[in-house]
Amino acid sequence: MIYLKQAVIVEGKYDKITLENIIDATIIPVNGFQIFKDKEKRELLRTLARRDGIIIMTDSDHAGMMIRTHLKNICADGKITHVYVPQLKGKEKRKAVAGKEGLLGVEGLSPKVILDSLERCGVFAQERPKTCKITKTDLFTAGLSGGANSSSLRADLALFLNLPQNFSANAFLDIINTVFTAEEFEERLKEWQKSRDKN
Repeated sequence: MIYLKQAVIVEGKYDKITLENIIDATIIPVNGFQIFKDKEKRELLRTLARRDGIIIMTDSDHAGMMIRTHLKNICADGKITHVYVPQLKGKEKRKAVAGKEGLLGVEGLSPKVILDSLERCGVFAQERPKTCKITKTDLFTAGLSGGANSSSLRADLALFLNLPQNFSANAFLDIINTVFTAEEFEERLKEWQKSRDKN
């Protein structure tokens, strides 16, 4: 398993599941063509691209190229690394029939093919930062997970931070640790809490 600082952007949740067994990084699925209408997620991707850069890894078919081009356009002022996977014929195990073009998507590729694709495009394992990360315990202590109204509090904080509001606690933790250092997050958390106290 290799660590990557940049967020890795993929098409769907099954691509994410495959990559989670190969790389240690924030992996964000754009849910296919839904990204064309998802303003919140587009803004998140712009933020990530400006901060540490993003890695785009879409399928090698026509739809994947359309999504890649769209992501490139919306994140044009950030740093983008394009990882291209080979066009391999085949069918993913979970599917009854192959896709329209008969090509394997990211979800159907072997770890070796994915790692080779990353290296070929200049993406190598990075040193894990020594800075402290926000933990699940931190979220719980702040009331952002494990409570009756944790979901609405997360949504409110996400709105305050200009992030998408529909993430689970685990996904929210991934995004926070990608966008902020622990110190930055603690500062923004205090600002948010003060703003709530005034209202």
